[in-house]
Amino acid sequence: MKPMTTPARTIHAAGAVLWRRNAVADIEIVLVHRPRYDDWSLPKGKLDAGESAIACAHREVLEETGVRAIFGPEIGQTTYEVPEGQKAVRYWSAQAVQASTGPLDMAEIDEIEWLSPRAAKKKLTRKDDRKIVDFFLEFGLDTTPLVMLRHAKAVKRDEWNGDDGDRPLDTTGQRQAKLIPLNLMPYAMREIHSSDAIRCLETVAPISRALQIQIKVSGELSEYGYAREKDLAHEYIQALVLRNVPAVVCSHNPILPKLVKKLIGKRNFKELDGKLNPGDAWVLHHRDGEIVAIDFLETPVY
Repeated sequence: MKPMTTPARTIHAAGAVLWRRNAVADIEIVLVHRPRYDDWSLPKGKLDAGESAIACAHREVLEETGVRAIFGPEIGQTTYEVPEGQKAVRYWSAQAVQASTGPLDMAEIDEIEWLSPRAAKKKLTRKDDRKIVDFFLEFGLDTTPLVMLRHAKAVKRDEWNGDDGDRPLDTTGQRQAKLIPLNLMPYAMREIHSSDAIRCLETVAPISRALQIQIKVSGELSEYGYAREKDLAHEYIQALVLRNVPAVVCSHNPILPKLVKKLIGKRNFKELDGKLNPGDAWVLHHRDGEIVAIDFLETPVY
C-alpha cells in the first residue's frame, strides 16, 4: 500500500497593479521592495481570516505603499510554490488617487518605485508578475464599476406572514450586511440604488452609513415593479451605465440575472453562473457604455 500524502496547503493572497498617470499623462505602475526576500514585487499580501480577496488587496495596497486607490477589474492570478505549500495570488487593476499617507513598515517594505510598465517588467523579480503587468496593459484603463448586488439572506417566505415587501433579513443576513461594505470600499461607490423591499434596504443601510451616501430607492427594482413593467428596470440600469457613475444596485435574484443578460447578451450571460446567492454580487466594469468585464463578488457568511 502506498503511503497517504497530505494535500498541499494553499495560501491565498491578493494584490494589485497600482497605476497612475504622470505629469505628461504616461502610465506608471508601482513596485515594492521586500527586504525579507530582497525582491521587487507588485503590492500583495495574505488574506486575513474571514477576509475577501478584494478587501485584502485593497488593504495591502494601502499598507505597502501608503497610497489610496480605486479598484477596477480583476486581471489575473499567479500560483507558485512556497515553503508552506502553494501560494495563489489574485490581482486587480487599481488607480492611485491619493499620494502616500505616511511612512511604510520598513520591516515589510523598505522602498517603493514608480516606473513605466516596460521598466517595471524588467525590474520585477518574478516572471509571473510580469505576465500580470501584460494582462493589465492588454485590458486597458478607465473603467467604471456597476455592482449588481443581491440582498443578504432574508427570513424565508413561508415563515413570514406579512407582505413580502416587508420581509426582513434574518440573523445571517444581518451579519452579511455588515461585511458587504468592506467588499465595496475598493470601488469608491458614489451612488447606492435599492429596491423598496425591506430586505434590500436593510442590506444597503450599512453601505450607506460607511460611505455616507444617501440611498436612492426605486420600486422599479423590486419584484413587484419588475412584474408590472420590466422595461422600466432595464432602462433604469442602462441609464446608470450611460451616466458612468460608480454605483451599487441592490435587488432580487429573479431580477438581477435578467437585467445583466439584457446588458451583455444571452451568449455572454451563459458564461456566468445563472444566479447569485444572498449577499453576492456581479461587478460590471464598463467603458464608453460597453460592459468589458464582469467580476464575481462573494460575501462571507459566519
